[in-house]
Amino acid sequence: MSSSCRWSGFRSSDVELPRLDPATPHLGDVTPSVLAAMGVAGFSPRIPLPYDVAGACVLLIDGLGADLLDTYAADAPVLAGLRGPTLQVGFPSTTAAGLAAVGTGLRSGEHGMVGMSFRLPDVGVINALRWRPHPWGEDLRDDARPEEVQPAPTVFERAASTGVAVSVISGAQFAGSGLTRAVLRGGRYIGVHALGDLGATVRNTLADGGFCYAYHADLDLVGHLHGPGSAAWRMQLRQVDTLVESIVEGLPSGGLLAVVADHGMVTLDDADAVDIDATESLRDGVDAIGGEVRARHVYTRAGAREDVLDAWRATLGDRAWVVTGDEAIAAGWFGARVADEVRPRIGDVVAAARGSSGLLRRAVEPIESSLVGQHGSLTDAEQTIPLLLAHR
Repeated sequence: MSSSCRWSGFRSSDVELPRLDPATPHLGDVTPSVLAAMGVAGFSPRIPLPYDVAGACVLLIDGLGADLLDTYAADAPVLAGLRGPTLQVGFPSTTAAGLAAVGTGLRSGEHGMVGMSFRLPDVGVINALRWRPHPWGEDLRDDARPEEVQPAPTVFERAASTGVAVSVISGAQFAGSGLTRAVLRGGRYIGVHALGDLGATVRNTLADGGFCYAYHADLDLVGHLHGPGSAAWRMQLRQVDTLVESIVEGLPSGGLLAVVADHGMVTLDDADAVDIDATESLRDGVDAIGGEVRARHVYTRAGAREDVLDAWRATLGDRAWVVTGDEAIAAGWFGARVADEVRPRIGDVVAAARGSSGLLRRAVEPIESSLVGQHGSLTDAEQTIPLLLAHR
């Protein structure tokens, strides 16, 4: 298995920073490559898929990291048997950014979903999963229209414009959500309610030809609650394996199933976690905080950036890579290009957790701060995902 991150030689204050390996394909390359294999006009094969494809599905299993699948392959023999190349998900390694990569084919510096939460000018810090002010507030779909927050055409819109039948299969509760409208718009939305419902709907959609994207969330949920690799997580992995087996068994002639994930996961070490809300040195000069436990955007007051940077570095030590937003961009964390409208969403200071540490906010984010499994940063455990391919 190849590694997504490498020690690149990019230095900040004598600290060598990780950056993504340009030789490793990105999660955002998958959907355009599948559509190219179908012969859809306007898409290029970023990942070679040597199949004669009549219809296809990209199935995203939230939280299925490559390291986790390889470690627990005995619990998922079907998934392990389909194991193909290792991909990287980019920074931050989190669901909002991962779904946006699949839906747009872009890196976070272009699609703009730079965290679970991030600051929008004239709006404030928004939770991208709930499309509400973070950590609480009223729905923002009118004040921050999803189609304007992420204006790039999705791959689904582009494919549908050529006449391809496109379906998005996900939880019924996500129909019309802000994130759905921002990064998954353009296909016929089919809301499902359970694992069997998801599998049957994917099979029926593939039987009719065309293209579908499907999403399953529960492996990530169990990993957050009990930890990746826990007994509960392994039981859920077995259910995912059965789901994929049922879809593979029903593939029509020329059908392709590509299984990916949006990130991996690590188990947090409480002894190595820092509570930002209870640490005065991490709040001085800070106007707002976004991101999540393993990847923080720190928005500073006017003139306070360097003081905040120094304080975060001194307080966190080797628990995190702490850089300015400009340094993170220069290191390529958000991709080769950061759009002008995306730059204000990136923190003045960016902190990416190392090892098993976490940057908690127990007062502001009590639920998120209580979770056992976390993700978001640049470690291989969070960055690397498997590409699993089945074709009939």
